[in-house]
Amino acid sequence: MLKKHRYDRGQALELLADLPMGQLMRLAHQDRTRRYPGGKVTFVVDTNPNYTNVCVTGCAFCAFCRKSRDADAYLLSPREVADSVKAAAAKGATTVLLQGGHNPNVGLKDWLDYIDTIRSMCPQVHIHPFSPAEIAFMAGQEKCSVADVLQTLWDAGIRTLPGGGAEILTEPVRKIIAPRKATTGQWLDVCEKAHRIGFKTTATMMFGHVETDGDIIDHLFQLRSLQDRTSGFTSFIPWSFKPGRTPLAQRVKHPAHPARYVRIIATARLVLDNFPHIQSSWFSENISAGQLGLLAGADDFGGVLVEEHVHKEAGHDRQATVDRVVTIIRRAGFVPARRDSFYRIQETLSPPVPVGTSSFRSSVD
Repeated sequence: MLKKHRYDRGQALELLADLPMGQLMRLAHQDRTRRYPGGKVTFVVDTNPNYTNVCVTGCAFCAFCRKSRDADAYLLSPREVADSVKAAAAKGATTVLLQGGHNPNVGLKDWLDYIDTIRSMCPQVHIHPFSPAEIAFMAGQEKCSVADVLQTLWDAGIRTLPGGGAEILTEPVRKIIAPRKATTGQWLDVCEKAHRIGFKTTATMMFGHVETDGDIIDHLFQLRSLQDRTSGFTSFIPWSFKPGRTPLAQRVKHPAHPARYVRIIATARLVLDNFPHIQSSWFSENISAGQLGLLAGADDFGGVLVEEHVHKEAGHDRQATVDRVVTIIRRAGFVPARRDSFYRIQETLSPPVPVGTSSFRSSVD
């Protein structure tokens, strides 16, 4: 299949569903190499403390959320969150990805208190807070516009936002897995308004549950269309649904095969031709799948998470160190490089191990 100009929906479906894996990976890797010929793979050292686990949306794929009356429900104070960030910074974290649930007892002033306290105690740490779904919920809580919430965050010095809560950007899927969360239109609207103000955001996708190939392609095309208008997305970050202890596990008992993850990475690289970066994650999948993603078009390896709870609650727990992630990148044949949340390279590390060293079976797995 030859790409004449830009993949249309039919061609994108063919990439995802029908093209032989080797050919798909080769096309995506060629495109990645054209964009980034130096062979660098970036990563960031970050931490993801959740300020609350109370959430009223009750998404079927989530094992993390609690009701306010549950014995293990919590709402951390700004000082408690800042102490956690300070401890992570001592271990090398340079970014805090701050998210919680849709907690009706948390207001916009509380968000500003978290930001101010973290900045006061950890001025060197970049604050990367609050997903589009959370922002839409906060606007409803505060009875103000989404633009008002975003402008308040901008005035507080926030410049990047995580793209969580996208799941699958089609309403038939969202009505099954997240009927009380922001709709497709709301998620996209928050991102568009954020980009217009000046924020840079990521874009995510969670697959491997009830979606079809068509839903995945529709998701990518929604993102591509918005990026055409704003150029505000920095990266696309997919991950697979982990059934674990989630309510949706009754319907979806087994996680998606790693090959599915690699196909989505490669398809995204080719379809999202206006996205600067595609992320492959050893953390959300496994080491081999993460490495294969780097050979299928991805140029970023995500974060070395010092603290993370959401995947852990679903029964998916991986421990990381910078040395471990650097080794994984090198053994896939790439040059590791630290970055910041704007995807600016801060430090390029030494090149990969000599040819002949095994890429996929090692002491780090």
